[in-house]
Amino acid sequence: MKKIAFACCLGIIGILTTEFGVIGILPQIAAYYHISISKAGVLLSAFALVVAITGPFTSLLSSKFNGKKVMLVSLSLFLITGIVSSLAPPFWLLLTVRILPTLLHSAYFASAIAAVIKIADKKDQHKMMSIALSGINIAMVTTIPLGTYLTSITTWQYSFALQAVVSGLAILSIYYFMPTLPANGKVDYGTQLQILKKPAVWLSLLMCILMFAGEFSIYSYFAEYMRQVKSMNPKNVSYLMFVFGICGLLGTWIAGRALSKNISMTTVAFSVGCNILVPLGLYFTGNASITTVIIVAAWGILYAPGVLIAMSSISSAAPEALEFANGLTASFANFGVTAGTMTGGWVILNKGIEQTPWLAIIFGIASLAFVFIRSLLESRVKITMSSEK
Repeated sequence: MKKIAFACCLGIIGILTTEFGVIGILPQIAAYYHISISKAGVLLSAFALVVAITGPFTSLLSSKFNGKKVMLVSLSLFLITGIVSSLAPPFWLLLTVRILPTLLHSAYFASAIAAVIKIADKKDQHKMMSIALSGINIAMVTTIPLGTYLTSITTWQYSFALQAVVSGLAILSIYYFMPTLPANGKVDYGTQLQILKKPAVWLSLLMCILMFAGEFSIYSYFAEYMRQVKSMNPKNVSYLMFVFGICGLLGTWIAGRALSKNISMTTVAFSVGCNILVPLGLYFTGNASITTVIIVAAWGILYAPGVLIAMSSISSAAPEALEFANGLTASFANFGVTAGTMTGGWVILNKGIEQTPWLAIIFGIASLAFVFIRSLLESRVKITMSSEK
């Protein structure tokens, strides 16, 4: 059971290295192509937007195919992207090739998480999901800061070369260690689409968008924020990203166990910390190195479980259609990434990068509103069922 979760984890490392590896090198890319930091940010926002638009459809369609094959094809597209990007093509081609793997991004997540959930015992599902999704944090600890560090001592092209290497290793790992995952007979798309009639699903999806918008309104511009506001040089930024990722592993471990006890309370606790308390800390503290490291460490703990929390919330509302539910999670999370990156870019251009924490707080408060609405709705349903008995 753990072997499968770890195989999924390595594939996620490959995907996340490609998707978010640009965050630490946006200033260098902007300088190379002589464009603004907000325009360079399109490399992230466009990626996320296409995932958001295509995610529900590709995850739904992929459920009729062998899960292992879906994961291998998905990772192959990420490998191609890393290779072409490392050649420093014209910006339009770099952007185009970045979009290529987005077509099967959600399909990978849907297949991987569905496999883990189906194989694990019910009591261990959240723990196994946390192992698989820890790939997000491992990427933040290793490959993403390593790519930033390589850029600080060489050129940004080496960061994309690293992405290609990681994707290649992930393909080999899935091929040799992942068991075949045949589709369970004929897929009933109508049954899966029925989950869209559930208010709890939509409330969780709206929470997901706003939560990720809050996180990425700052995180998308992590390197530039630390450079301008906290007076960090590129090498120190790479060290900070390492701290961020290391602490994220702890955060995912904590959240995996907390979610097994109470999904709503875990969501509230991590959301308040990540999208309200951390932005306040970033805004009201100066550029003292020790203070910045402490805040970034707390940020890593609270930010990391975002995907796990969102998937747990939506999967709990639609256990009968896991592939589609997980695909929707990836899709709406990326809508949030797009919204956060784009609005963050607007704030940077018009108000200054030091004001982005306030944007995160606004998104964070809005996301919590939907968590409370869902909790109230579920409480009323329980009361109604009790009274009928």
